Amino acid sequence: MGDFKFHGVDVTKLAREYGTPLYVMSEDEIVLRIREVKRCFDEKNERCSAFFSSKSFLTKDMLRILMREGMGLDVVSEGELFLARQMGFPPEKIAFHGNSKTDSEIAAGLDYGVGKFVCDSVGEIEVIDRMAKERGAGRANVLIRVTPGVDAHTHKYIATGGAGSKFGIPIEAVKDAVTLCGALDNVSLCGFHFHVGSQLMDNSTHIEALGVILNLIKKTRDELGFETRILDMGGGFGVRYTKNDAPQDIEGFIGGMTDYAEGFCRSNVIARPALVIEPGRWIVSGAGITLYSVGSVKRLPGGAVYVGVDGGYPDNPRPALYGAEYEAIVANKADLPPAETVSIAGKCCESGDILIQGIDLPEAERGDIIAVFSTGAYCHSMSNNYNKNPIPAVVMIKDGTPRLSVRRQSYEEMFSGNI
Repeated sequence: MGDFKFHGVDVTKLAREYGTPLYVMSEDEIVLRIREVKRCFDEKNERCSAFFSSKSFLTKDMLRILMREGMGLDVVSEGELFLARQMGFPPEKIAFHGNSKTDSEIAAGLDYGVGKFVCDSVGEIEVIDRMAKERGAGRANVLIRVTPGVDAHTHKYIATGGAGSKFGIPIEAVKDAVTLCGALDNVSLCGFHFHVGSQLMDNSTHIEALGVILNLIKKTRDELGFETRILDMGGGFGVRYTKNDAPQDIEGFIGGMTDYAEGFCRSNVIARPALVIEPGRWIVSGAGITLYSVGSVKRLPGGAVYVGVDGGYPDNPRPALYGAEYEAIVANKADLPPAETVSIAGKCCESGDILIQGIDLPEAERGDIIAVFSTGAYCHSMSNNYNKNPIPAVVMIKDGTPRLSVRRQSYEEMFSGNI
């Protein structure tokens, strides 16, 4: 039988050597995608820079890759900043996001000298100003995150730019926020940020939101004399998870946004701000797969077939959280045609722990290896210990050679905080 190879490596051998569940990432694919983003954004346009959205996948290896490739970093917690600081990531290339930053997180960002805080509320601006003064940190660079009021037409849990969102400052309140920043001594307002949502198949809602924000930039210049230096256009660029997904190519997606910004600024005689994007999923999703071992096969009266695996919700909660869909194969039977329609069931004590509903696979049996595709984004980041399952290892492949990148969590580590 034919064993499936991922970037030149037999995954059934990886499963035997490192155990399952197992995250497998391709460094080659990650680098290729980083360079593609930089080619069609950073290098094609003046004053444009891409920041990697670290919530999608953050490890020491990932930080090494980002530093080597010269990409910025978007963090949303003190934990993400801690790892970046531990690895010596350049602080000026870090943007600190988050809709409810704690005092500890703000202090950590100020102490490390992050390049900018993306502020989600007026109250946060005031706290940063106070804490910067108390710590003698100088003027902290800030962006105002604006809620543009645009419907992203995606799952409600990953739509972030609509009216009533928990994220950002409503557009009608931005003028007051800009005025406040101008009156404070310890913050320096650099511009604005928006993000309309995630897993978007085309740039239509980005363009719609961009129009709203660019008109805001013009209004704040005309009415308040504020010149916007930075405009962060967020991320959310869609990827292919299944054959039903048809994402716009990244060059067209990003290029349409930059062209629109250039044209608006030219028409309105505005100096075009430096532009920022925040890709995460687009860079790492297709660079990763997850391997599982089959533990059970249940054929029920009525025809339903469940292929039970040794992972599920703890290593990938996305299907249960918002109906995320994936494709998969039986990796050790990669040359066999489909024989039946099955559901791949996770091992947790939850009826909703189903990784894939209704997929055509060769007949599976205990000990087979299932490979689920496009799991490089959010799966490792969202992994958890539900039912006291350990967090899986991560193997990174470079030039056809695998290496252990993150070791599997032990039971002793899982319970180390118990007193």
